[in-house]
Amino acid sequence: MKLPRRRFLRLAAGGALLPALPRTAYAQTYPTQPVRIVVAFAAGSGSDILARLMAQWLTERLAQPIIIENRAGGGGNVGTEMVVKATPDGYTLLKVVPANTVNDTLYDKLPFNFIRDIAPVAGMVRVPYVLVVNETLPVKTVPEFIAYAKANPGKLNFASAGVGTGIHMSGELFKMMAGVNMVHVPYRGAGLAMTDLIGGQVQLMFDTTQASIPHIKAGKVRALAVTTAARSELLPDLPTIGDFVPGYEASGSFGFGAPRSTPAEIVDRLNREINAVLADPKAKARIAELGGEPLAGSPAAWGRLLAEDAEKWGKVVRAANIKVE
Repeated sequence: MKLPRRRFLRLAAGGALLPALPRTAYAQTYPTQPVRIVVAFAAGSGSDILARLMAQWLTERLAQPIIIENRAGGGGNVGTEMVVKATPDGYTLLKVVPANTVNDTLYDKLPFNFIRDIAPVAGMVRVPYVLVVNETLPVKTVPEFIAYAKANPGKLNFASAGVGTGIHMSGELFKMMAGVNMVHVPYRGAGLAMTDLIGGQVQLMFDTTQASIPHIKAGKVRALAVTTAARSELLPDLPTIGDFVPGYEASGSFGFGAPRSTPAEIVDRLNREINAVLADPKAKARIAELGGEPLAGSPAAWGRLLAEDAEKWGKVVRAANIKVE
């Protein structure tokens, strides 16, 4: 029997759509079970707090529990490798932190490549840093600080939360671009570093604005400038380092990733839900309280930012010959 041409074309078009239906249906029904977010740092860390906030918000939107699993170790590499090896079905996600874009260059022979093996899902927050110094240091501006550092090469110690962290890399970038010689002193966490900065054991630190503001307001440390390209709404009276060191910019980008080969439909669904959260006034207010700025956008835009950061910090690691001890 010969089918009329018009009917044949309708049937052919309908048949062409059939292979796409299961994937579409899968995306529409996802998730059907709890989703796990792996945080590659200890509970109570800044990354952990951000992940738990998003977990709470996404639980409401996805109608499934979002579970946080802390897998600390190796500067974030233990948890990252766990996600790299996970089934790419949308039920295991990684809380992406600034260290992820540093570690591929910082560590030798990692069993994964972050940019290659983690699919970008969505950004969440960009966190500015602030240059703070001990109150006894005789400087009140960035130019005065640079002049003092050049007059005292190797005598200034700058603290960080550990090798390869965002606040460490901010300091290394400043050293390179300002042409100053300072000694890096890594700590096991930013809180310990700040304690020694206040006590005078170290002279300066690049810290998150949220963590520094209470100490700045209490007069325990002196803030000189923020590290972002534009001034911070939290510290509007402070200039940027870039005002005095042209081209300088540093900040911490936090978001989410998934194992490579996670279906695009699932990634897009998660991206839409996370962006919807970030557009909510209550979420924006909470993020602002933590010193961050919402970082909404497409998976592709988030992936480009991560790739740019990896290239930028890789150059700093190689130029400064930074090693993990």
